[in-house]
Amino acid sequence: MSAIIDKIELEQMRQDHPDFRPGDTIKVYIRIIEGSKERVQIFQGVVIKRKRGTMNASYTVRKISHGVGVEKTFALHNPRIEKIEVVSRGRVRRSRLFYLRARRGKAARIRERSTR
Repeated sequence: MSAIIDKIELEQMRQDHPDFRPGDTIKVYIRIIEGSKERVQIFQGVVIKRKRGTMNASYTVRKISHGVGVEKTFALHNPRIEKIEVVSRGRVRRSRLFYLRARRGKAARIRERSTR
């Protein structure tokens, strides 16, 4: 029974996402349906959390919008997500960046990770 479920989950999983980690700034292109119209909305922010797993994998992105912190949690294998684009790679020393919620301005900066 479990093997059948694993096989179905494997078919539904997406492999086209780039590799990103907490601290990276990413753009998430998500399809929004408003009435009968459909459009793509970009949500750009810092990845503060990444939950690994199979179909239940998710990540949380935080951005500041009009002076207010906004966090969105996305399912990694969500079919509504058109694409994910890595804008910059951040150098952080932990996997959960919840301390960024209390920081403002320059204190909330994340160093750039050298690509090697």
